[in-house]
Amino acid sequence: MIKAIFFDLYGTLAGFNPSRFEIQSKAAADFGITLTQEGVLRGYAAADAFMAGQNLSEPLRTLNDEGKATFFAEYERKVLLGSGVEVDSETAGAVWRRVRQVPYEMTTYSDVAPTLTALRGNGLALGVISNMNRNGEALAKDLGLTGLVDFVVTSLEVGAEKPYPPIFNAALARASVEADEAVHVGDQLSSDIDGARSVGIHPVLIDRDGNHPGYCDAPRITGLDQLADVFEAL
Repeated sequence: MIKAIFFDLYGTLAGFNPSRFEIQSKAAADFGITLTQEGVLRGYAAADAFMAGQNLSEPLRTLNDEGKATFFAEYERKVLLGSGVEVDSETAGAVWRRVRQVPYEMTTYSDVAPTLTALRGNGLALGVISNMNRNGEALAKDLGLTGLVDFVVTSLEVGAEKPYPPIFNAALARASVEADEAVHVGDQLSSDIDGARSVGIHPVLIDRDGNHPGYCDAPRITGLDQLADVFEAL
């Protein structure tokens, strides 16, 4: 019996406003670079997978300024490569610094509030598990999740990132449930799907950008409104 549902944050519950395509296009234009919307989606899929791999070996929060600069230069290079644009690390780093200057905010997707409200009405414990280097309570407040979820667990608070067990175990403890009584919904194959499965939590892939159309190693949804069908299957 499922008693708790955990959610990844970025790419699952929240995204950028303006969109990543708009942000990247504005920054890239200063360098004479033109991007496509489809290319930016492909690029971010590769870049986010690269970030997940980085957190496996040496978490971002542990890197010094030079290490972070090197990482994000390569991150940006992968984003640009999605549109077929090849640049060196120095140029990619300069584009990334320009990206960081474009005003944006992180906002929840339109299906988040109604889905979480319905799930709470069914008596389920709801939590967020995020690799963001921030306090969980502050994240919930900033994104309007206070009252919609019971808690937010972050890598800053736990001292470990997904896919490692401590951050998932912290969420299980906060929800007071066993692993096989919980579901974790996330958009990253390694940090979310593999990480949840490694501790016995039922994983669900949310593929909002259509990056994994043929994925079948775990239930796959493209929006939170499809979760009800997943629960019936479980």
